[in-house]
Order: sequence, then C-alpha cells, then structure tokens
Amino acid sequence: MSDAAHIPNEAETRARWGNFAWTEANVAIADGIIARYPPGRQQSAVMPLLDLAQRQVGAETRTQGWLPVPVIEFVATLLGMPYMRAYEVVTFYTMYNIAPVGRYHVQVCGTTPCMLRGSDDVLAACKNKGLSKGKTTPDGMFTLTEVECLGACANAPMVQINDDNYEDLDYDKTIAVLDALLHDQPTKPGPQIDRKTSCPEGGPTTLKEMAGA
Repeated sequence: MSDAAHIPNEAETRARWGNFAWTEANVAIADGIIARYPPGRQQSAVMPLLDLAQRQVGAETRTQGWLPVPVIEFVATLLGMPYMRAYEVVTFYTMYNIAPVGRYHVQVCGTTPCMLRGSDDVLAACKNKGLSKGKTTPDGMFTLTEVECLGACANAPMVQINDDNYEDLDYDKTIAVLDALLHDQPTKPGPQIDRKTSCPEGGPTTLKEMAGA
C-alpha cells in the first residue's frame, strides 16, 4: 500500500536547504532535547530532533514538512553520527516525510478493521475532492497516502491529518473534514459521532460512575 515518494532534484534541494540551521526558538528546544540524555548518549535524540527539523521545514514552507537530505545531514552532524544512520531512521518511520507534502498530509488507514468498516468510502471521498494516492494536489493543500494501521481500530475507519486523527468516518464526514480544512475552517479531531474517545456510541454502557468522575 506504500506509495512511492517523488524526491526532488538533489541540486535544487541543496540550493534551497544546504544552509539549514535551527531558528532561534528551535535552538533552545534542540538543546533541551539533547540534555535529556546522559553524556555519550546524545544520538538517542535523533528521533525528536528529526521531528523538530521536519516541523521547522513545514513552518518555512507552510506545509506539514519534510526532511531534505541536507536537513538530515544537519541533524546527524549535530549528534556526531553517520548520515546513513539518521537516514535509516527517516526511512523506517512513516512519521517522517522524505519528499515534500502538502499543507495537510492525509493518511488514510487501509488495514483490515478500517477496510471492513468503510475505508474505501473514505478513499472515494478523497478521490472526489481531487486527491490522488502518493500525490499532492495542484494547489499544494493536500497530500494523500494510504498507510498501515494507525492504532484507532475501535473507531474505524479513520485518517490521520498532520497531528490529528479523525475517526468514525464515512463518505460525507470525510468530505466535510476536507472542505473545512480547505477553507481554513475549524475541525473537530477525534470521533465524528456521539462518543468520547473509544467509548460506545452514545456514551459508556458500564462503569458509568467512573466515566463521569
């Protein structure tokens, strides 16, 4: 289900990102992250620093962010580790983007629980809004990816859009979420039906006193 990412020309990437450095605010955040680890173990900070770098790229490009090669090199050099070890982390975890994405990265779960409960309808809604798997819409707003389990099976079908999950979706609810994002209107992450987190629809059916505490 993985869709091949279109990695930009290396010369263009280096021209744009070759001088990457932390913003003033992110210098302090990065120093705080590294300080969590004992001397000699700073390389353990690679994952949060890669995430921080991706978010900085996203802020500069008004997208969800991605990790150009020079940015990965910057993080690896900062931590005194070989570039390839940092690159292995980036390519192993789908939380990192190795190619540019849109302002909203729509990751549709297509694993069995979501498929059985209507992920095909979610994908159909995305398609009818102009989204294509593995591609970014011409206006730069949306990138669509079909992914493996995102861990919200009880509320299937669901999508992750940037840092938020949208659950209990159907065709119309998916259209509504995409329309709201497109027009910079507020959305409600989480369940899109009358339930709290993963409680039954309408509220808890057992241990109600504990749920209301």
